[in-house]
Amino acid sequence: MPKNKPQKSLNTGKIQIIHGVHAVRAALLNTKRAHHELHISENNHKFANNYKSKIKKITILDHKEFKKLYGGEKASQGIVLKTNDFERPSLQQFVKNENADDRSVLLALDQITDPQNIGSIMRSCALFNCKGIIVAKDNAPDLTPSLYKAASGAAEIVNYFRVTNLKRSISELKKYGYWAYGFDSSNSRNSENINFAKKSILVFGSEGKGIRDLVRKECDE
Repeated sequence: MPKNKPQKSLNTGKIQIIHGVHAVRAALLNTKRAHHELHISENNHKFANNYKSKIKKITILDHKEFKKLYGGEKASQGIVLKTNDFERPSLQQFVKNENADDRSVLLALDQITDPQNIGSIMRSCALFNCKGIIVAKDNAPDLTPSLYKAASGAAEIVNYFRVTNLKRSISELKKYGYWAYGFDSSNSRNSENINFAKKSILVFGSEGKGIRDLVRKECDE
């Protein structure tokens, strides 16, 4: 009788710090993660009780201790989770695993660098079933605590692809049937009149600079 193969671990071993009520709640409910410790302020006993089944080590800190470790409760809302990141697909893996007939929308963000903005965009992606966000490694942040908090839990379900070359990645996606649409302040076209393809890439530039020319030239519309 053949032996069962050991199940592949879903976490990467990379430690992450996540804070904020919604971001921490979503991380605790993500079964792909392995959690280490939850630090909460005295005001958050109810939160700890609600999720004590999801994490073994919960430490309740008084206001003085919490402030010493995290600089007050305003940014963190008095809730800080130490957890392992989970394994996420690369853009190439994502495309290969997709069904060719499925509808798929991806966002490509060109030089949008503010974690707060990216987190807000990620929330919209989760709401409208957008499959993922593509950014260039050199011009966008990693998944930082502030990005997690701004995303309010959406970072657990929306793919975040950090690629070496945004233009090249858009070009590769087009080989798999994607159609690229460029949007920035220089484009006066009404998006309500666009008949979007089943597989679409929506390309957005930064508020000040817009989409770079080399990326814009890769857009089909």
